[in-house]
Amino acid sequence: MKKMLRVEDLHVYYGGIHALKGISFRVESRKIVALIGANGAGKSTTLRTISGLVEGDGSIKFMDEEILGLPAHEIVRKGIAMVPEGRRVFVNLTVYENLMMGAYNREDKEGLERDLVWVYELFPRLEERNWQLAGSLSGGEQQMLAVGRALMTRPKLLTMDEPSLGLAPNLVREIFQIITKIREEGTTILLIEQNAKAALKIADYAYVLETGRIVMEGTGKELLENEDVRKAYLGE
Repeated sequence: MKKMLRVEDLHVYYGGIHALKGISFRVESRKIVALIGANGAGKSTTLRTISGLVEGDGSIKFMDEEILGLPAHEIVRKGIAMVPEGRRVFVNLTVYENLMMGAYNREDKEGLERDLVWVYELFPRLEERNWQLAGSLSGGEQQMLAVGRALMTRPKLLTMDEPSLGLAPNLVREIFQIITKIREEGTTILLIEQNAKAALKIADYAYVLETGRIVMEGTGKELLENEDVRKAYLGE
């Protein structure tokens, strides 16, 4: 299976804090890979470094090309889109305008229109609220909009930072069903999520991060059944 993303010996420092301590992992094409761990383990730092928002040392190869050190907009252009924690939608723009912000560097008008139809098929509520201001949407709808906006870049790799944070249980189920559907349509997904059980249920492969180090890895099923993981992250 082709490795879409290879992270090798990645170190990140925030001032005197050694946030990532030489982590290495792989993301295979058309798979869902999850990073799980407690708050402060380094999950968000990992995604932000891959997206070019944080500087690091080591190697990040995307489609066999080194991307560590590239500016964020170039990384988006190469095919990596991020759904940030906390949604970060443009509250004073409409749903449609937010989606178009995701497509700002695209020139393929036909492909863009196809992707807009696809996003509205994934999220019918967004189509219903097409001309509504994003700030007037519910938390769940804003999360759908954040995912839709990232999909409008037509990414090869979609990275997601805590997509279920703050959502009601029925919406959490819906978001995870949609993540699975996005993967089935051919997009590779790197997911970080505190709801470890939900993440591991849909993940093809997963890594456990603890204080900046990867301490365990395996298929989603293997980690779901692992005694240490169950005690530490699944509350069992």
